[in-house]
Amino acid sequence: MQGTTSLKHHFLIAMPRMGDPNFAQTVTYICEHNDEGAMGIVINRPMEITLGDVLAHLGIAPERPELKSEPVHFGGPVSLERGFVLHSPQGPWDSTMNLPDDIGLTTSRDILQAIGHGAGPSKRFIALGFAGWGAGQLEQEMLDNTWLSTPAAAGILFDVPIEQRWQAAATSLGVDLTLLSSQAGHA
Repeated sequence: MQGTTSLKHHFLIAMPRMGDPNFAQTVTYICEHNDEGAMGIVINRPMEITLGDVLAHLGIAPERPELKSEPVHFGGPVSLERGFVLHSPQGPWDSTMNLPDDIGLTTSRDILQAIGHGAGPSKRFIALGFAGWGAGQLEQEMLDNTWLSTPAAAGILFDVPIEQRWQAAATSLGVDLTLLSSQAGHA
């Protein structure tokens, strides 16, 4: 990554011509990016699984019935059996990576217990799986114009409706994705 800027705490916005069905029309929040590669969570791909399903699997009884229907999202194709919670504010949970703008990424059971008991973070995004890139892979994909990138915004991550996040992230760059061709051109 020498001479390359880290994309940590950025959104990757899939270009309209993205051929990989795992990432077509997605926004991915980059949690880590260094010489060894990158790791992120797709933030706009809901699954048919709910938080109620996850809590039941873990033997946690939610105290508030509305938690049962809270969506769980596809975070990426790697390790779909692993859960990730992007949240704000950062907190005292066991396995938390502290990110900019008071965002945390937690992978430990204790945050799900807190959520189930009504004491979890006020803003949260729950996903299964993650997106991963090997050394130099993301940099090459950026050179190939597979992605647009923009600094992450907590408002898009936590407040914009899921189905609007792809366009909202692009709009934050001044880009209207509906005006971009899905065809690649060569001069």
